[in-house]
Amino acid sequence: MALTDSEIRTAQPGKKPEGKGKNRTHIAVDGPYKLTDGGGLYLEVRLSGAKLWRYRYRIAGKENVYALGTYPQIPLTDARTERDKARALVKQGIHPAHNRQALVTLQVAENANTFEAIAREWIEQRRAKWSGYYLRQVERTLKADAYPYIGTLPMRSIGAAHLLEIIKRAEKRGAETLAILLRQWMGAIFRYAVSTLRADFDPAAALKGAIHRPKVEHSKPLTRKQIPDFLKALETYGGYRTTAIAMRLLMLTFVRTVELRGAEWVEFDLDGAEWRIPAERMKMPRLHSLS
Repeated sequence: MALTDSEIRTAQPGKKPEGKGKNRTHIAVDGPYKLTDGGGLYLEVRLSGAKLWRYRYRIAGKENVYALGTYPQIPLTDARTERDKARALVKQGIHPAHNRQALVTLQVAENANTFEAIAREWIEQRRAKWSGYYLRQVERTLKADAYPYIGTLPMRSIGAAHLLEIIKRAEKRGAETLAILLRQWMGAIFRYAVSTLRADFDPAAALKGAIHRPKVEHSKPLTRKQIPDFLKALETYGGYRTTAIAMRLLMLTFVRTVELRGAEWVEFDLDGAEWRIPAERMKMPRLHSLS
């Protein structure tokens, strides 16, 4: 007959119950005993007091026992549900224990495939093709804006809502262009994960158009009174720090942007406080020195 919650709860180690109701007696035993529920499910009561759920089944004529868990962590109703799941596997010729181990192995692999781990792998795949500046731009942006929020999450647990929160956070601080780049880079990382069977789709694809690039309006020349306010605004600028530094250098040197962006460390003499721009990089092909 099927077990009841009361029978399971009152079962005592070393005292195996026999019979039902008023006719129930207890027989002293010097080892574990079994309380059968039906369909191969039984409860093993050990001398230590532990109550263990077991499922007995046969595959290819050989008897096997599958451990379902312990009581009361797994109550009677849940044990029967797990028994039914295990029985369905047995009908397919699958050992429940083997299936559980396969699921555990898969979950361990999924936990190792975090966004940051895949992102760093993606970066390594492209490092040789990128300029040093672009590489640093990608690494610093992901480190600052993506890793703190989704870096430790498995790829398959990340959805479009996670990514939208990240790019909206960048937009709110006034870095719309950076937010668009973030969406593009995170999308590329997910597409790489899909191609290596570690993600099922690219959630960033659904966010195309979520951030609108601001219309470019060329600024009018600053007046002398506006310059202090501009410098204060640079201190709280939410985009790349290198952009703010470059703006300060432009104001100090008045070189062309192409000359500043193409500058190399070999052109600078920090001890002598001098910047020597080679003739081939100047509009007028002659050496230009700033000190």
